[in-house]
Amino acid sequence: MEAGVSDSLVVDTFRMHLADIADVDLSQLHALSIAVGWPHRAEDWRFLLDIGRGFAALDEIDRVLGSAMWFPHGDDFATIGMVITSPRLQTNGAAQWLMRKLIAGEFGTRRLRLNATRAAYRLYLSLGFLPRASVHQCQGDARPLPDAPPIPAGLTLRELSPAHLDQIAALDAPAFGAVRRLHLARLFEQSVSYGLFRGQSLRAFSMCRRFGRGHVVGPVVAHSDEEAIAVVHPHVIAHADTFLRLDTHFKTGAFANFVQQCGLPVFDTVTTMTLGEHADYGSGEDGQAMVFTLASQSMG
Repeated sequence: MEAGVSDSLVVDTFRMHLADIADVDLSQLHALSIAVGWPHRAEDWRFLLDIGRGFAALDEIDRVLGSAMWFPHGDDFATIGMVITSPRLQTNGAAQWLMRKLIAGEFGTRRLRLNATRAAYRLYLSLGFLPRASVHQCQGDARPLPDAPPIPAGLTLRELSPAHLDQIAALDAPAFGAVRRLHLARLFEQSVSYGLFRGQSLRAFSMCRRFGRGHVVGPVVAHSDEEAIAVVHPHVIAHADTFLRLDTHFKTGAFANFVQQCGLPVFDTVTTMTLGEHADYGSGEDGQAMVFTLASQSMG
């Protein structure tokens, strides 16, 4: 990890300094993401601030010109997100300064994962991150299938309750690569969630919550395409003819085809990158469940 990164940066004719992002006015952070075309509502920012940590870059009169956040998942793993610089600073090294400051003082020995936009990809390569997988941001006006997909034989579909959180976390951990029970609990509070059960054993789950222009489906964890489809389609029905989004590593196969058929074409692609870990989404080795959709690009 890098040390000795300055707390300030001179850009053009002014100097930027860092502040704890928790101390920055929410409306300024929201304005920053709007300026770069990101869909986050003020409420989405508030949720991320509640569960994450990070910095904001301020100019000499305390205008917010940049942000960088991280989200701890236990003591040995974290995801990075909300790395934003205002358009006027995007060619002046501000994002690299923010990231170097974050890496120098925040993570300890944690494994790191992030999802890089095309514009930020080279920056993260320069910091030692390695590309692992593509993430396909699929979105549009939801269109339920004329015939509901069949529930896999021997399984039952039920809406989930807080009593299922332990099972959700246990199913999720090997698929995600880290224990994130606290984050799942917070997501659950904001979501409508469905699960597939064999008897009393949870085989797959999905969550759907308000986000950005409409709703987002994620995370979705399942053992097969058919299970993932079964827990996602109820959300498509619930949000028919309204804006729905999901972020998936699956570009081909039954699940990817289902997403397209539901009116959610690929809108953009980002790259999952890691430092100190090998992310292996979607492998399904040894009968383990797989992450079919991310909770968000910031949280993984």
